[in-house]
Amino acid sequence: MYNKYMNEVVKSDDVGGAFPGRYWHMLDDGRVQCDLCPRFCKLHEGQRGLCFVRANVGSKVVLTTYGRSSGFCVDPIEKKPLNHFLPGTPVLSFGTAGCNLTCKFCQNWDISKSREFDRLLDQASPDMIADAAVKTGCRSVAYTYNDPVIFLEYAVDVAKACRERDIKNVAVTAGYICDEPRAEFFELMDAVNVDLKCFTEDFYKRLCSSSLAAVLDTLKYLKNETDVWVETTTLLIPGENDSDKELDEMTAWVVEHLGPDVPMHFSAFHPDWKMMATPATPKSTLSRARQIARNNGVRHAYTGNVHDFEGESTYCNGCGELLIGRDWYVLSDWNLGRDGHCTKCGTLLAGVFDGPAGTWGAKRQPLHLG
Repeated sequence: MYNKYMNEVVKSDDVGGAFPGRYWHMLDDGRVQCDLCPRFCKLHEGQRGLCFVRANVGSKVVLTTYGRSSGFCVDPIEKKPLNHFLPGTPVLSFGTAGCNLTCKFCQNWDISKSREFDRLLDQASPDMIADAAVKTGCRSVAYTYNDPVIFLEYAVDVAKACRERDIKNVAVTAGYICDEPRAEFFELMDAVNVDLKCFTEDFYKRLCSSSLAAVLDTLKYLKNETDVWVETTTLLIPGENDSDKELDEMTAWVVEHLGPDVPMHFSAFHPDWKMMATPATPKSTLSRARQIARNNGVRHAYTGNVHDFEGESTYCNGCGELLIGRDWYVLSDWNLGRDGHCTKCGTLLAGVFDGPAGTWGAKRQPLHLG
């Protein structure tokens, strides 16, 4: 596929944070091929990959955004969204710029589609980020806003600094990454929300310029070959990925290949980026998707981007007891033991739980680390 950004030459002021990239090799014609994701961008000297942040400088692939962020913010962990990972706790979230997908419906397009490096106002070393998480009382750091696989070298170094301070690592990703870098990246993650955008190759190719098969491979890898806690999110777009047939096939696949305990989030689309003419998702569509998932054996299916207490709350799959009440990002009911057992029947709720619920709530706290 033609990539117009590969024709943009790297500017000298864009490589101040350049860092040696991993996962590339030299081609016979003098170009270098980036092997980070299945896009396999082939770059002449000075060219960028489609992600815009990995470039050929000096016949080597470099990451041009190492140590540079589009912003830091303390969020509720439920915003990632993760409903079964340290509920109610704050997470220090950050991203950089660029993306290795081209989603026409991107809800964070001002960051993920950014080609302006002057947006990267915050500069922070891995140790600075890990220390900020400790000082703000965060239990984890989230690599989010844009896909962290494209700034793998930076994310890996931050994750190592967090591990040294007993801070958990959370990735929010589309899962479009090659085998070898995937192993390095997720070895340091404690939880991940994978954006399962749809369940057809046509959608992925037409609206994202990527591949469903590669994402499914990542999901199976995470579930079967790592200890990372996994949840998925699907943004339901009217007329594109919200049919009963597709939702039935997707949720049945999740139960068969990932198991019934992997939480699935169905979120409402709102008109954005290059799909401004597409209507917002009705709440009824989210409820329908949740019911289809439950009918196929998904034990924990959630609605998102709407106020829906029933659809956002967690219930015991043993006795039906309300375990965690949620309204948007605010927790109410809490009927879990310290280690995640239902206080009524003793059934273990799948997830990562450590003591009582956190009390962070829905607030957001922007930070400036630079």
